[in-house]
Amino acid sequence: MQRPVSPAPEADRADVPHVVSAPSPVDDGDIAVRRAPALAKYRLIAHIVKGVWLIVTRYKRVDAGRQQQMVRLWADQLLALCGVTLKVHLPAGVSVLDQGAMVVSNHVSWLDIYVINAWRPTPFVAKSEIARWPVIGFLATAIGTVFIQRERRGDAKRIVDQLSNVLRRGGLVCLFPEGTTGAGRTIMPFHANIFQAAVAADAPVQPVCLLYERPHAGRRGEQSLAPAYIGDMSLGDTLRAVLKEGPIVAHLYVGQALTGLADRRSASQAAHAAIAGMLQEMQAPLEAPQDH
Repeated sequence: MQRPVSPAPEADRADVPHVVSAPSPVDDGDIAVRRAPALAKYRLIAHIVKGVWLIVTRYKRVDAGRQQQMVRLWADQLLALCGVTLKVHLPAGVSVLDQGAMVVSNHVSWLDIYVINAWRPTPFVAKSEIARWPVIGFLATAIGTVFIQRERRGDAKRIVDQLSNVLRRGGLVCLFPEGTTGAGRTIMPFHANIFQAAVAADAPVQPVCLLYERPHAGRRGEQSLAPAYIGDMSLGDTLRAVLKEGPIVAHLYVGQALTGLADRRSASQAAHAAIAGMLQEMQAPLEAPQDH
């Protein structure tokens, strides 16, 4: 079940991917966390209303750089209201691409989109049902989400063509190739079809991996399953679980870009292997996740 999204404007085509400055690798020792404020649920509702107001009154009237700043700030404020702290892992020698690249990630929660946007605003691909969601659908549509009708075979080709054109023009796109959310303990199989867009555009694929942690008194703890959006859970169920869990650290690990991709299947396999490796590395210092 893929959830809402957020994009960044397309840039002019560049001969080589443009690199943005990115945070240094995180210190896995002391972790300064932030707790959800009092009356968090009501403040989240107010924050969503603020998002609608910004879209209606300001978003379309400012330049691309300012739009990205607005998306990043709004996403970070949403995480703060949920008691979530973002920690970015950027290994030495890994560059963050911000033009002409496909970003792919594992998918655990509706929070994933806001974690990625708080790091670096990126256009997402989402299921078409989200466009019909009250308020959230409006926000997702307004910022340029690419919606895919998974039940229509012909729609997949249209989306691949659309995404490959975006990549050729130097744009960014982010997607969750698992196609649904999972508990986050392992990486589920990837759908290879969507990787055809990167292959057709000869664009790099940058894998990133997400892991949620429940720290212990400011130190390393266990992998948190509270954000997981699985089974018959509703959005409200996962929100209550996140707020009840207490401070949560969202780890985002940035992987080396994959280039020279021969075909969609090999691209999918390479991305899956990279993300699985990053997940194992982040899980290594943690205790086993606790079921709720």
